[in-house]
Amino acid sequence: MARLPLGRSFLLALVAIGLVGGPALAADVHVSSPFAGKAVNGGTVTHEMQGDKHILRLSSDFKVPGSPDPHWQVVDSAGTIYRLNRLTLKEDKVTKSITVPAYVQDIAKVQMWCAWAEVLLGEASFDKPVAMQMMK
Repeated sequence: MARLPLGRSFLLALVAIGLVGGPALAADVHVSSPFAGKAVNGGTVTHEMQGDKHILRLSSDFKVPGSPDPHWQVVDSAGTIYRLNRLTLKEDKVTKSITVPAYVQDIAKVQMWCAWAEVLLGEASFDKPVAMQMMK
């Protein structure tokens, strides 16, 4: 079996990575700043495309707040707040990812909101608002 020179093998590997995952990952994945707030500090949220759906996913180091009714919220670049799903469903079930509804135009921040106490628990921001319409 003929072996390629090391430099050429490396170049081919880079080309393969670029063709398979590079452009898709660079264009469709956005990571927020760490959450900061009253009860949620640390962990990030990632936005990515799965088919034609926009998905928000919490990082593995995200700590679920101990509040009675935490919810996902997103804030668009105009300051409009959209309350989404509950974060905790049952005793040990947590919605670590959600699908962003089609009516949300962009996402500047992701917040954790306690609906029972009506208080902001923490928020994470994206460097630039993630546009939903442009990516569909």
